[in-house]
Amino acid sequence: MYTISELYDLEHTAAKDYLTQFTYPWEALSGIKKMIVELGETLDPEEYTEVSEHVWVHKTANVFPSAYLGAPCIVGPRTEVRHCAFVRGAALIGEDCVVGNSVELKNVILFDHVQVPHYNYVGDSILGYYAHMGAGSITSNVKADRLPVVVHSADETIETGMKKFGAMLGDHAEIGCNTVMNPGTVIGRFSNVYPVCCVRGVVPHNSIYKTGGVIVAKQ
Repeated sequence: MYTISELYDLEHTAAKDYLTQFTYPWEALSGIKKMIVELGETLDPEEYTEVSEHVWVHKTANVFPSAYLGAPCIVGPRTEVRHCAFVRGAALIGEDCVVGNSVELKNVILFDHVQVPHYNYVGDSILGYYAHMGAGSITSNVKADRLPVVVHSADETIETGMKKFGAMLGDHAEIGCNTVMNPGTVIGRFSNVYPVCCVRGVVPHNSIYKTGGVIVAKQ
């Protein structure tokens, strides 16, 4: 329930060819920067404008004047990057996305129709098709003890060997307001997380994560 094929429909991202090389999504994190540069250089200049070196913005996208786009970055068709958004770099932002006011992105892949609309921090993470993060919800990408991140599920523990790894959100995942997703969190497809939760480990597909870490299957 936490492989790329189980979490994501790769038809909804420009990173499809890149992601098919891996089994687990976190394996892709270290190469996002290079992938964006290589992909950007293949983009049609009739559709994309390279607004600065290695920063490509689709001509139908709306980037507000106060937003910052760090390299490398690709902003897809009809996507909106709102006031004071801080895209630090290594961000592949898909079609019809919303990157909201004061949102910070770093080393991420956002599939098409992703919404991170209000005061979100998303770092070292991959957000699937139609994933949505409520206002103030964030990914925590480094453990307090600085040790490598481990993915914990009900059945096994996976040592990732990575010091920076935020969250993997499956397609249509819904994250409640002011929720913190601890390093190594994986949210399955069509799952919901209640507001103001502190989430860790793996949340199965079609589940609800409630306050106190209670997980129930959707009816």
